[in-house]
Amino acid sequence: MIVFCVLWVPFVYLLRRSIFGKGSSSGGVWALIFGVVTAAVQFFLGDFINPGGFGFSRVLFGFIDLICVPVLIPVFIYLIMLIFRRFSGEIDFCVFTLLWLIPAGCFRALGWSSGNYAASTLNDPILFIAVPVLWTALAVGVSFFISWIINSRYIIFKIAASLCILILPPAAALSYWAFFSQQTYLGYGLLILVNIPFILSLILRGR
Repeated sequence: MIVFCVLWVPFVYLLRRSIFGKGSSSGGVWALIFGVVTAAVQFFLGDFINPGGFGFSRVLFGFIDLICVPVLIPVFIYLIMLIFRRFSGEIDFCVFTLLWLIPAGCFRALGWSSGNYAASTLNDPILFIAVPVLWTALAVGVSFFISWIINSRYIIFKIAASLCILILPPAAALSYWAFFSQQTYLGYGLLILVNIPFILSLILRGR
């Protein structure tokens, strides 16, 4: 499971690059640099939220520390750098975010498998498998709907895409909470829901 946590994001990045043909640019270098810095800082500082059990603090922990904020930060940074035209070559929100998350997978796997966490986390599929899958689902999904907002000529599509962007992060955090709370069916249902944009992006590109 440690290997999965380390290699899943690079696998999705390479899969997407093989389909879309994007990934080599100065923006990719920036993404890796920022990703290493933020992952190292979080590794040494630890988590911001101390979840007390199965309640709202666990959902907040999943949103801020584990899944959503780590994915949304590079999206926001990409937007800022795009505004100031700091990129060269072909790169987009998804490529930038996936490259940013590669170091996070390595540092997280190291932290979860070290003595800094309880022994029960050493073989925890929620952390080592579900969290990386939710990372990539959010990275691709948010990027997918941002492209709708940018490229669509119809306001209804822009509104629908904006609503989907608002729904995806809470759904990902709730998926983690459901798995942790042993509500397996709800966890898988939300996991599938969050991954629908990922699947659609591959299908639509393949046509």
